[in-house]
Amino acid sequence: MDVKARIDEIIKILNQANKEYYIDDNPSLTDQEYDRYMQELIMLEGAYPELKRQDSPTSRVGSDAISKFDKVTHEIPMLSLGNVFNEQEIINFDERVRKEVKNPEYVCELKIDGLSISLKYEKGILVRGATRGDGITGEDITNNVKTIKTIPLKLNEPIDIEIRGEIYMSKKSFNELNAEREKTGEQLFQNPRNAASGSVRQLDSKITAKRKLDCLIYHLPNPLDYNIKTHFEALSFMKNLGANVSPNNKLVKDVKGILDYVKYWTEHRQDLPYEIDGIVIKVNSIISQQNLGFTARTPKWATAYKFPATEVTTRLIDIICTVGRTGKITPNAILEPVKVAGSTIAKATLHNEDNVIDKDIRIGDTVVIRKAGDVIPEVVRSLKEKRDGSEKIFEMITTCPICHTHLIRKDGEADYFCPNNSCDGRKIENLIHYASRDAMNIDGLGENIIEYLYNENFIHRIPDIYNIASYQNELILLEGFGEKSVEKLKIAIENSKHNSLERLLFGLGIRQVGNKTAKLLARNYKHIDKLKEATEEELSSIPDIGPIIAKNVVTFFRDEENLKLIEELKALNINMEYITTSKVTNEEIENKTFVLTGSLSNITREEASRIIEDLGGKTSSSVSKKTYAVIVGENPGSKYDKALKLGVNIWHEEEFLDKIKDSL
Repeated sequence: MDVKARIDEIIKILNQANKEYYIDDNPSLTDQEYDRYMQELIMLEGAYPELKRQDSPTSRVGSDAISKFDKVTHEIPMLSLGNVFNEQEIINFDERVRKEVKNPEYVCELKIDGLSISLKYEKGILVRGATRGDGITGEDITNNVKTIKTIPLKLNEPIDIEIRGEIYMSKKSFNELNAEREKTGEQLFQNPRNAASGSVRQLDSKITAKRKLDCLIYHLPNPLDYNIKTHFEALSFMKNLGANVSPNNKLVKDVKGILDYVKYWTEHRQDLPYEIDGIVIKVNSIISQQNLGFTARTPKWATAYKFPATEVTTRLIDIICTVGRTGKITPNAILEPVKVAGSTIAKATLHNEDNVIDKDIRIGDTVVIRKAGDVIPEVVRSLKEKRDGSEKIFEMITTCPICHTHLIRKDGEADYFCPNNSCDGRKIENLIHYASRDAMNIDGLGENIIEYLYNENFIHRIPDIYNIASYQNELILLEGFGEKSVEKLKIAIENSKHNSLERLLFGLGIRQVGNKTAKLLARNYKHIDKLKEATEEELSSIPDIGPIIAKNVVTFFRDEENLKLIEELKALNINMEYITTSKVTNEEIENKTFVLTGSLSNITREEASRIIEDLGGKTSSSVSKKTYAVIVGENPGSKYDKALKLGVNIWHEEEFLDKIKDSL
């Protein structure tokens, strides 16, 4: 027998069978026949390893585990898309295009909720699969990519080419995976996107192979090199090469065609075998794409329409109250777990007693839950028509749930407070706040760890955090700790000593001094010793520092315990000065007020706020006529609607990044 010829024959049969089964949905081999050919191929490759081909279907089962993923630089950047959120913004996108392009055609595509992939072929053979990463540099995940049956290991032509697409997990595979994990007691994945992302970045590709991932191809980075003049032609070209291209792509002639496509798939998205979170709209002509060009991070010839935030219903099982670092008591809804925007929600804040009464929310109610632009879930309303009489009216507690001290509510305030400064609940929350990301940002010192260390008598006050090295040996013996985790925690604690003053001010928990106000105080006074001497009159003269905050600041620095704490922190070499990171001014930002809403893709909202403030601007939590611009991310919510109503400038994320790029 000519072994090489037989291997070639089997590979041809199996590759064709994979295409028929996974792409064409029209298999010609039975499962038994497929398995028989695969076993024969494995046997022949084992006996003659020198004859194993790069495109062998045996690569689908995974290879030996690796220690890390190598970095890959994309020759052509993998840019993200800008977003639009309603019909008017789609029309505005079309109008912007029409200023540069006469009678543009568009290609509409489903925006699959997965992760982007770059696939490189040489002479038609897959040689590299890389993640998008930051758009410039990704990770080499070739071994894992080869396990995905809908990615061809060999194209129909011996061509050198890069194609791009989306790796995803179907709803069916997701449900099967979670069912298996539930049986083995493993943590369940929240949504198919997280499951796909976690699966494709396994160092052991055998695990990836078991996860049944899929891939759809949607982009050819350099179509003119292949004499292709339109995006729709590029999709057809890649399909003919053997790539898995969505059958739901559609060429439309005008904006009405776009809106019809959006309307159809908004109504039929649940019928798809995979999750989508929007519609991608692209100018069809490649020459027109080049003429339209790019912003710093996104193409001007394409955009993504994002579906509105989802509202779901669930049952409110109970209302419990918690105590915060200032003693504030917050009622929280305990819910029957329900998925909202990809996360399982079992708890939501109800803010205060008045909010519960005004919305008439009762224990046992069926309620509507939403997680819109902000990541914090909220109870929107109760469905009174679903009540059966068993529901209970909420009664506010009268004593602290931790120390049982009688609560107080000052005239004119909505919140109840525990007045006991020695309350363990308040102390723990104060430590959690100090170490939090927006304050001193001590990675590894989260809520559960702090509560554990407090209860084990290792940390009771803020200075105790900086003495952690003195009980390192005891920590290593505690459950969940080890030498590496303790070393990482020590490094994070040491790094926190070098934070700018505003982080310390926020971390100290001065009443009503949030991170924005802390930044304002730090910028004006430069050093904590100067702030200590400030009068209420001085503080009130600073824009956005009203008399209430001024009084709270002065009161804080008159307290002997607080002054003692600051001196202790000084002795521990905690930085007490304001450190500016701004290099240049920016007229687009300076002396203007901005509101951020929705989830940003390329930077966090905290980073965006910091940049605005460093460049002399201000951020606000509410939209008004004084707002200069609202910066919009995904699922923006009511702030976006109010900006439209007031005629306030709207900057999408990519526009904001473009305006600040020269200032960073």
